This record gives sequence, C-alpha cells and structure tokens, in this order.
Amino acid sequence: MITRRSTLHGLAAGALSLAGGSAFAQDDRPITILVGAASSMDFTARLVAEQLHEALGRPVVVVSKLGAGGRLALGELKRSAPDGRTLMFSTSSPFAIYPHIYTKLDYDPVADFTPIGSVCWFDVGVATGPQTGATDMAQLLAWIRAKGSAGTVYGAAPGAGSSSHFVGIATALATGLPMTPVHYKDSGVGIIDLASGRLPIMITGTSPLVEMHRSGKIRLLAVSGERRSPLAPEVPTLKEAGVNVVIQNSAGLYGPPKMPRELAERIHAAVMPMLAKPDMLEKLAGQGMAPSPMTGPQLAASLAVERRRFEMLVKASGYVPEAL
Repeated sequence: MITRRSTLHGLAAGALSLAGGSAFAQDDRPITILVGAASSMDFTARLVAEQLHEALGRPVVVVSKLGAGGRLALGELKRSAPDGRTLMFSTSSPFAIYPHIYTKLDYDPVADFTPIGSVCWFDVGVATGPQTGATDMAQLLAWIRAKGSAGTVYGAAPGAGSSSHFVGIATALATGLPMTPVHYKDSGVGIIDLASGRLPIMITGTSPLVEMHRSGKIRLLAVSGERRSPLAPEVPTLKEAGVNVVIQNSAGLYGPPKMPRELAERIHAAVMPMLAKPDMLEKLAGQGMAPSPMTGPQLAASLAVERRRFEMLVKASGYVPEAL
C-alpha cells in the first residue's frame, strides 16, 4: 500500500534524482506527449505537460493521436528514439487488456515500451435509470434475477474490450446472473438511453455519470475501484455493495523501448511533484481521478498483475478475441 509518508519520501528522492540529471534538464528541445484517447486522458496529459514544463524549463506539447483505441499513438511511441523527447500518457488498457482481446497486436506490451510512472487511477460506475427502479445494487441484482434466464442488457462505453465491458462481465460471473453487453462508442448516448428508460443499466467512466446522478435522472449505484470515487464519495464500491469485483485503470506516462533507466527516472522525478500540489489534486478529482504515484518498476509490476487478472477474466467469460 502506498502511504502518504512513502509518497512524500518518493517525491523528495525524485527531486534529488532530477537535480543529478542536469544535462537532460537543460536540453531545450521540445517534449511531445502523445495521447490516444480523448476527454479525461487528454486533460490529465496537459496537467502532466504543465508540470514537466515547470520542472524542466522546456517546451512540452500534447498531441492527440486518436484512433484504434490508442494503438496509433502506441505505434508512434514504439518507433520513437528513447531520448525522452517522445512520451505517451495512457491508461493501462493497451498493456493489460488488449493482449487478451485481440488476436494480433503489432506491439509487445512489455518489450516495446518503458513504463515511467503512474500518475493517477480511475474507475467506472454502474448506473441505472427509471426502467429498473433500483436504488442500490441489491435491488438491481434482484431485478435482474427476477427476469430469469432471459437476463438483461447493459450498456458499456467506450465499447467492446473496455474496462466498462469487463466490469459487466465480471459482475455477471460474480453474481451468476445473465447480463449481455450493448456497446456504445460514446458514453453520452448511452446515458441518454439510460435516463429515458430505453436502457436498464449503463457501465462507463464515473465522471460522465455524476451530473445526471446528482440531478436524479439516473442513479449511480456502485463504482468498480478499490476505493470510492472522489467524485461521488457517497456511492459504495462494488465490493462494499456485496459484489466481489474490483477493476480500476491506472493512467501514467510511458516511453519508447530501451529508454535508459536513468532518463526514465529523471522524467518521473520531474512529474511526481504535481501530486503534492493541492490545485493539481483538485483538477484530477474533478475528472474522477485520484493520485497513484508509482515508479516505473512499480507500474510495470502492477501491469503484470492486471494482465494476469484479465487473462483469467477473458477465459472465464468465454469472450472471443477480435481480429485487428
């Protein structure tokens, strides 16, 4: 468990490491941070860019390279020189989930990238609307159970193979209830269907659910992470609600393959002080994210655990991997 004391110790050690990397710090060439997903990932990448610019005094630009679930940006990162000038801010999905849901990837999730460090974590929420009338997970599960073998559908965004999709699969496995996904590329469309009563359940990022939850148009029943979401601390986790499911995504910084360890550590040291700044933490919380200051090796170890978890989940679910 990462404690406040260990976090502050890590930040102090990181500052010393950065001071020792003066050659990199004095380089005035721009740093590019690639982003393969829109919305909160792009927003958070810009916070990281702001911190890097402040720490290194170098121009830092964020470049959105959307498409193929982030794989276009990953391909560019993989081909980049390991000199610290091209980085990527990404969720853990391309490294932990994609290897099990696609029959062929044009990258190795371990050998082709250098984990620099995790910045934050986020989860997804399970919400319902007027169709079920449920006000908590127990009532929702009872509603599904009453439908018998016909089961029910749930909306998942951003689509097949996402964390949202697998939270639904894991919930179905954990409860023994039949649940079938309906995939939405845009969570907004799914939430509209949920609020109108056309869709009984929606599973997507917690952030886009909160506003309509507070307005009473939908009900956010549970979140999928280890801890409650900073956006909705009154909402229990799935585990607290009696469903033995914990799935959350990390968001962090990655470099090209074969990046020198010392360079990765210097970049990590430049980024981590943002997690000690109240204004940065407030901005992260506004996106439904909480700090997760892991080092590169810690992030690599966490990804290895996630890969094993999703490998077992995919096999247990009978999910058929898709061709690229």
